[in-house]
Amino acid sequence: MKAVRIHQFGGPEVLTYEDVPDPQPRKDQVLIRVKACALNHLDLWVRKGLPGVKLPHILGSDIAGEVVESGEYVSGFKLGQRVLIAPMHFCGHCAACVAGVQNQCREFTVLGNTVDGGNCELIAVPPANVIPIPDFLDFNQAASVPLVFLTAWHMLVGRAGVRPGQTVLVLGAGSGVGIAAIQIAKLFHCRVITTAGDATKLEKARALGADHGIDHYKQKISDEVRKITNKEGVDIVIEHVGAATWDESVRSLRTGGTLVTCGATTGPNVGVDLRHLFARQLSLLGSYMGTMGELHEVLKHVFAGRLKPVVDRTFPLKDLRAAHELMEKSQMFGKIVVNP
Repeated sequence: MKAVRIHQFGGPEVLTYEDVPDPQPRKDQVLIRVKACALNHLDLWVRKGLPGVKLPHILGSDIAGEVVESGEYVSGFKLGQRVLIAPMHFCGHCAACVAGVQNQCREFTVLGNTVDGGNCELIAVPPANVIPIPDFLDFNQAASVPLVFLTAWHMLVGRAGVRPGQTVLVLGAGSGVGIAAIQIAKLFHCRVITTAGDATKLEKARALGADHGIDHYKQKISDEVRKITNKEGVDIVIEHVGAATWDESVRSLRTGGTLVTCGATTGPNVGVDLRHLFARQLSLLGSYMGTMGELHEVLKHVFAGRLKPVVDRTFPLKDLRAAHELMEKSQMFGKIVVNP
């Protein structure tokens, strides 16, 4: 089969389109023909070098495609069935997995991180990871859903305990997590404030349901939040940018507010003034992907049309380098998808 692999860590130039052996599925696996694979910032970090990644390596976490073959021990799938793949790897038998919190499993990782991903024509995965998709959802849309919608759902619902009527600040309206978080917050009838680096992205965010937009290059986020909320601040901040926005995110919280973070795109090292933390009774929460139960929960809303994936543009798999270069510029609104 054709695949894009990295044989060394580095810039987009290390992405190599080449022939690799077809995967040989075990009796307890399903073989999927990949029709679409969406990019995430994780692809950039893995490409540049993360611990535990063995070379050569195939990137790509978000996969949609068709069932090619089911192993002897697998039932319930039909040849040619349209599916997406849950983008996580876990052992399935430890205490955390049995309790349904797979993202706390010691073996937990994301496809394309320490295990091969979907920048290829064929992939073999456990049947628990294979989820049928409705006819109205095309492969590009389906591939744009799993990682970011699960991440945003776990942040808002699983970690922050979002409630109707709250005010939510979503950083990075044009990102996959931002687009998902705006829609999920509106699903819970929240007031949504979001940020972006240009007017076009803010306009698109309003079309998704955002009530207020802040240009984070021209405006100070916390000052604008105070104006919008009559100096109260927000109940929840969805933070995934990291060092560049952390202080503004904390300042934007109301007394008793919650900041939940799932990433550090602009750097991991931030400061916390403990006096503000305890005096204002703030909650600072970490969030990592989500559980299989949460994925099925959020997919019900996607499959019912209440939550909608956004595709920015597509590339042939052989042009994955160009897709990475585009993502590094952060000029997209929605997901960049490659098609084998």
